[in-house]
Amino acid sequence: MKKGIIGKKLGMTQIFTEDGTRLPVTVILAGPCVVTQKKLQDTDGYSAVQVGFESITAATASKPLLGHCTKAGQGVFRYLKELKLENSSDLNLGDLLTVEQFAAGDFVDVTGTSIGKGFQGVIKRWNFKGGRASHGSRFHRAPGSIGASATPSRVFKNKKMPGQMGNERVTIQRLQVVRVDTAENLMLIKGAIPGHKNNIVIIKQSIK
Repeated sequence: MKKGIIGKKLGMTQIFTEDGTRLPVTVILAGPCVVTQKKLQDTDGYSAVQVGFESITAATASKPLLGHCTKAGQGVFRYLKELKLENSSDLNLGDLLTVEQFAAGDFVDVTGTSIGKGFQGVIKRWNFKGGRASHGSRFHRAPGSIGASATPSRVFKNKKMPGQMGNERVTIQRLQVVRVDTAENLMLIKGAIPGHKNNIVIIKQSIK
């Protein structure tokens, strides 16, 4: 990818275009990110850069994290992520990745952790129809049969059943950047993105 940055979801709001159209947008605090480590093809088998986001005080950092971030000379960071950028070899330790690399009209892919909803049944988790709601039915929200008996004598893998819902890595593709505020490091993206407020997200140039 050519462009990428780490950000924090601040919440959702709405803006109006010049013709009066109302657009729901997600506000993201994008960067600035500092290059803290370079991954090289010769030593690591691939090319990428590790970037840090959200500065913290040295007193709150562990000694390994403090020693790792000190090499870049830009402070200590709470979050470290790797980005496989095309120009990884041109970047050096301490270089900044800012929101200026994006512009209104760009399309991006946003990766984040979806909101966890706990242990849920098949109706909420997989949109099963369920049984009749009438009196005497005795079958309302149960999953029903999960397989045959003698053959194959097992439940197939990936069978839709009750379980943990949400709290998983999700990528939403081809979201449009509506506005970029370089002074405040803010990016407004049309529509919703995964996760709750203050969730850390990775914004990359769209592959589609």
